[in-house]
Order: sequence, then C-alpha cells, then structure tokens
Amino acid sequence: MIGCITSGILSEPAPPLTVTGGTLYTSGGYNYRVFTSNGTLGVSGGTLTADVLIIAGGGGGGASNLSGPIGGGGGAGGFLPLTAQSFAANSYSVVIGGGGAGSSSGNGTNGSNTTLGALTAAVGGGGGAGSTVSGAYNGSAGGSGGGGAAWNNAGTGNGGARTTGQGFVGGSISGQAAQRAGAGGGGASAAGGTSSVSAVGTVGGDGSNAYVVWATATSTGVSGYYAGGGGGVSGLGNGNAGGLGGGGAGQWSGTGTAGTTNTGGGGGGAGSLGGAGGSGLVIVRYAV
Repeated sequence: MIGCITSGILSEPAPPLTVTGGTLYTSGGYNYRVFTSNGTLGVSGGTLTADVLIIAGGGGGGASNLSGPIGGGGGAGGFLPLTAQSFAANSYSVVIGGGGAGSSSGNGTNGSNTTLGALTAAVGGGGGAGSTVSGAYNGSAGGSGGGGAAWNNAGTGNGGARTTGQGFVGGSISGQAAQRAGAGGGGASAAGGTSSVSAVGTVGGDGSNAYVVWATATSTGVSGYYAGGGGGVSGLGNGNAGGLGGGGAGQWSGTGTAGTTNTGGGGGGAGSLGGAGGSGLVIVRYAV
C-alpha cells in the first residue's frame, strides 16, 4: 500500500484495531464478545474502549443429614458491570468462575470468582446453609449471600453477607421452634426471602434484567435476567423457587435444582444434596 508523504517523509497507515476471543455477536451497532469458558481477549492495532459484564459462579445449596431437610439456597455469583474500560494492545486472560458444589450435610460451597485481566473480580456466590445437628445456621458470604436455615431452634439462621455493588444478602429463617426450613439465597437485584413462620422456607432473590439488551443480542441469561439466588426448602414437603436469572429451586427430597450454566445462578437447598451453583460469564461490548 502506498503511504502518505508528509514533509518529505513516507509514513505507513496505522493498522486497524483488531479484537479477538470469545464468541462474536453483532447487534444494534455493537460487537459482543461472549466468554462462557476460560479464554483470552486479544487487542491489537490500538486501544479498545468497551463496556464489560462480569458474573461469578453461583454458590451451592445447603442440606442436612437430619430427619428432615433445612437447606438454604446458594447466593448468586457477583454481578459486576463496568463501563468505558480501556484495553491497550495486549492479551487479557479471562477466567470463568465455576459454580459451587451443593452439600449433603452442611453449607454449600461458595462459587468461584470470575476475572478479566486486572479488572475487579466478580466474587463467587455464598453457599446456602445446612447442618449436621439441630440448630440455627448462617449462609455464607459471597457476591450475593447464601440463605440461612434453622431446625428445632428458636434462634435465627442469618443470610450470608453480600459484596457491595455485586449482589444482595441471603434470606434469614427465625422462629423455627418445631419445624425446619431454609431461606433463599440473594440475587443480583434482591435479597433472599425471609421467614419467621414455622416450616415456611423462602424463595431466592431475583437477578438483574438491567442488561436485557445484551442478553437478547447474545442469547445468554434466562429471559433477560442474570444471577438469581437459589431457593430454600420448606419443612412441609416442598421446595421454594429460585430467583429470576438462573436460580435453582429447592427440593424437599433428593437433590436441589442446579443454578443455570453461565448465569451465576445459585443452587437450590435440599433434603439430601443441595444443587450446584451455575457457572459465570464475561461479555465485552464495543462499537462496531
């Protein structure tokens, strides 16, 4: 290609900005690069300015080895939107956090963090509460907190704490003097449900639909929502629903429903084995 002559010096045109990695979608004047598993965002030929959505893995649901279920739902993975981020020409590692495992006799495992280069990490969701003996149990802290649980105890099973700016607290269960129940985990836009009524568990907190345009453009999320909390277990023979955005439902017997893959949804609490959390996601959006 013939260059431009300026003051007698031949100069080559600047190379075009090139972006690689993930699965590419184009919609509404934007490119979306979607990472559902570990990968690399590559930038060459200049500096990329992009908006980013980072979602961590959801927490696993809790369960008990007692005579009746009391599992709390897992908290959703941290939901972290970042605007106008600059990426100089380089390669940026993308690590997608896995969902936490459900438990058969205690708290579920927290989800794993999701990272993109050196940007702030989205924090894995907190595990839902479970137990090995009767009492009140707290959900674990995380991006969103796991739901608490109580069995034959008048105390309170508190929901796990959240990470500020990434999610909400898990629900709490109190007053369970004669029956048992578990609360729902927190979601990206709402806390897990709270109950003080004997044997009444609660639903998971709803996720966020603030990025429904992104979800539609990339066929990700669940009906436009991401990062719902897992549902808890009621003590009268039924489970409670997970939050919108991939939260798994609680199950009275058997295994709690798993959080939906690549939404950061929390796993449902259960009587035998809590559901696993859903894995995380990264989306990078920039103008065409």
